[in-house]
Amino acid sequence: MIVLGIETSCDETAAAVVRRHADCADDPKAGQGEILSNVVLSQIEDHAAYGGVVPEIAARAHVEALDGIIKAAMDEAGVGFSDLDGIAATSGPGLIGGVLVGLMSAKAIAAAHDLPLIAVNHLEGHALTARLSNNAPFPHLLLLVSGGHSQILLVRGVGNYERWGTTIDDALGEAFDKTAKLLGLPYPGGPKVEDAALRGDPKRFALPRSMKGREGFDFSFSGLKSAVRREAEKIAPLSDQDVADLCASFQAAICDILSDRIGKALAEFKVRFPEIETPQLIVAGGVAANKAIRSTLETILTDAGAEMIAPPIRLCTDNGAMIAWAGAERLALGLTDPLNAPARPRWPLDKNAEAKIGKGRKGAKA
Repeated sequence: MIVLGIETSCDETAAAVVRRHADCADDPKAGQGEILSNVVLSQIEDHAAYGGVVPEIAARAHVEALDGIIKAAMDEAGVGFSDLDGIAATSGPGLIGGVLVGLMSAKAIAAAHDLPLIAVNHLEGHALTARLSNNAPFPHLLLLVSGGHSQILLVRGVGNYERWGTTIDDALGEAFDKTAKLLGLPYPGGPKVEDAALRGDPKRFALPRSMKGREGFDFSFSGLKSAVRREAEKIAPLSDQDVADLCASFQAAICDILSDRIGKALAEFKVRFPEIETPQLIVAGGVAANKAIRSTLETILTDAGAEMIAPPIRLCTDNGAMIAWAGAERLALGLTDPLNAPARPRWPLDKNAEAKIGKGRKGAKA
């Protein structure tokens, strides 16, 4: 099964071609994926001057670049449209202008070549990436951490997700980017904070570990970000070492928070699935590229007799391969979408989960 995937939900214009090997008990590659091409055009330079992604600029850049990116992906894979079994595109959540560009292009190709369309949830693309890279089995835990999302989910199967925890204010990637901005680090902020932290003292500043030790699995990062700002204001003007120490202290707090939340989720998973000898935690999303977070979680899970699976860093950030793979997984189950499938700015993986964004903010309703 060969699927073309298109991703335009934020500031990467991406297309990829993925092959999914057939499910067969006698086939050592049963259900496994193979990336035939994965072309990503970053818009970082277009948005750097603004310190963040500008939706209108992102959408226009997708319009200008997408046809060429699709052609490059098809050429690199050595396939034509007649070789495809389906076409997948992100149809949400994301910046609606960008989502529309990719989804409408996919619909046009599907209609012109009589191919099934798979409208993919961007979050499911991240969620299923470890099945592409590591053939991860169901069920497992998922830590999804990106610029717009921070969630812990139970993954029972394709399209079957149960959200256990989420952020009540800022997403983790957002907290990294905002912290970088207030410390004067350039965009994109997350990698710059990680780099600066390597030169810093993580014990210099006593920053809060929000939600640590509390019941449940939810996150809160807004207070930590505010604490960094207060510490920075106390010692302004900041030297390069001050910035490095603040970044290291910030990142250490993040690692402590994630360790606490994941530890609790792992304990719950073991209670609910005692037959699984070695539970697995999949770490996905752009923030999963952070090496300190990976190392911390790997240590926690190893000590608990569990296993962490993190896709290659190139598959953690937004890319077309994850969308193509999610499309192939859904297509293998006979799940396709009509040509009037909508673009969605919001689209939770767990449709029954209660919205919690804002509950950690002062004055917000509980």
